[in-house]
Amino acid sequence: MLRFLTTNFRWLAAGFLLTFASACGQTWFIALSATAIKHEYGLSDGGWGGIYTLATLTSALMIFWQGSIIDRVPARLVFLVTSLGCAAAAVGLSASRSVWLLGISIFLLRFCGQGMFGHIAMTTIGRWFLAQRGRAVAIANLGYPAGEIILSAPAILAIEYVGYRGMWAATAAVLVLLITPVAVILLATDRTPQMLEAAATTTGLAGRHWTRHEVVRHWLLPALLPVLLTPGFMGTVLFFNQTHVATVKGWTLVMMAPGFTCFAISVVITSFVSGWAVDRFGPAKLLPVMLVPIGLAMALIGSIGHVSSWYIGLGLMGMTMGMGGSLSGVLLPTAYGTQHLGAIRSLSTTIMVFSTAIGPGLTGFLIDAGVDFSLQCLVCAGWCLIVSAGSILTERRLSRELAAAN
Repeated sequence: MLRFLTTNFRWLAAGFLLTFASACGQTWFIALSATAIKHEYGLSDGGWGGIYTLATLTSALMIFWQGSIIDRVPARLVFLVTSLGCAAAAVGLSASRSVWLLGISIFLLRFCGQGMFGHIAMTTIGRWFLAQRGRAVAIANLGYPAGEIILSAPAILAIEYVGYRGMWAATAAVLVLLITPVAVILLATDRTPQMLEAAATTTGLAGRHWTRHEVVRHWLLPALLPVLLTPGFMGTVLFFNQTHVATVKGWTLVMMAPGFTCFAISVVITSFVSGWAVDRFGPAKLLPVMLVPIGLAMALIGSIGHVSSWYIGLGLMGMTMGMGGSLSGVLLPTAYGTQHLGAIRSLSTTIMVFSTAIGPGLTGFLIDAGVDFSLQCLVCAGWCLIVSAGSILTERRLSRELAAAN
C-alpha cells in the first residue's frame, strides 16, 4: 500500500481533492443553511424542497448532456471551468436577494459541486488504473468523508457567527484561492503513457467497448436502477431534512454534528474494505449487500427518539455509501470498457443526481401534507430489503457474464 501511495500520489491526490471539493454541492453542506434560507425567503418545507428538486433535476439533465466532455477535453480544463462555476454559485448564494437567483445558485452548486467534481474524479481514476482500480477508487472516494469530517463543524460555526451568507462567501474564496490552483497542477500530468495505452484496450462484457446508447439498451442498466437510485435518494432525504429531524426529535444541530464523524469514519473503513473486495472478488458481489446497512439506518432513525440513533444510523449509511463508491467506480469500466467511459459515467452520474433530486421535493410535500417523517423512514427501510433480495439474481447473472468475458 505504501509503495502504491507513493508511486501514484499525484493522481490519487487529484481524485481525493476533487471528491473533497464536491462537499460544497452536497446536500449535507447546503442543508446546513436550510433553516436560515427558509426563514429569510418565507419558504415552507415543501417550497424549499421544490426549489431544490427542480435545481437538482436540471443539473442531472445538464450532466447527461455535457458529461461526455471529459472524453474529449483534458480533465484539468474541465475542472477549471467547473470550479469557477461552483465558486460563482457560492457567491450568488451569499449575495442573493431573490428566489430566482437562489434557484440558479443551487442549480450550479448541484451541477458543478455534486455532479461534475465527482464525475471528473471517477472517470479519470477509472482510466488511470487497472489491476488496482478498486483500491484507487477507494482512496479517491476518501475525499467525500474527509469533507464531512473537516468542513461540517467550521461551517456550522461560521453560520452561527457570520451567518450563512458569510459562510458561502468564504466557500467561494477557498475554491478560487486554494482548491482550484492545487487541483489544476495535479491534473496537469496524465498517468504514464504505457498505462493509458493499456487502459484504452481494456474491454468490457463480450470483449468489446460499449457506447452509451448500447448501455441504455443492455439488461444490466434497468436491473441496477433500484440499487443506483436508492442510496442517493435516502442519503439526501436524511441530510436535507436534518433541521426538520432536529425539530421533530428535540435535538440540536450541535448534538447531531458527531453523526457526520460517524458517517465519515464508516465511509473510510468500508471504502478500503470494499475496494479490496472488488479487486479480489469482483464488483458484482457487493450488489446484494449494499443496501442492507442503509435500510437498517432508516429503520433506526425512524423508530428511535434518542440522538444515538442518528449516530448509529449515519454510521450504517456510511457503509452503504462506501460500498457504493467502490461499486460505481469499478463496475462501469469492468462491464463496459474504458473507451467511452466519460459518456457512460455521465449516464450513471445523471441517475445518481436524479435520485438526489426526488427526495427533497417528495419528502417536503409529504411533510407539508402531514405524513410523519419517521413513517417515511420506515417505508424506505422496507424498500431496501426488497431491492437487496432482488439484487441476488442480478449478481448471479452478471458474475456469469463477467466470467465468460474474461
